[in-house]
Amino acid sequence: MTTIRPLFDRVLVKRNEEPTKTKSGLFLPDSASKEKPVQGTVLAVGNGRVADGGAVTPLAVKEGDTVIFGKYSGTEVKIDGEDRLILREDDILGIVEG
Repeated sequence: MTTIRPLFDRVLVKRNEEPTKTKSGLFLPDSASKEKPVQGTVLAVGNGRVADGGAVTPLAVKEGDTVIFGKYSGTEVKIDGEDRLILREDDILGIVEG
């Protein structure tokens, strides 16, 4: 198994599967789920953002967090045959809590 450690303010994310039907049992067309922001689980985080003076600011997200990001954010990479996403912390719109 390959281990990836993102650099600086980058985050490695595994995309969560979009639901194919609603809680009431209605099936969603492919076009409906592609219009929403995407959710994923943080697998690894970098050390933090380096300021002009050299100070390192730690990231707000941590491994295991579920995050929301735009559908065109980040860079797709394949690790051990699985699709992953590398994002900058600025590309993350929010952390899902609860």
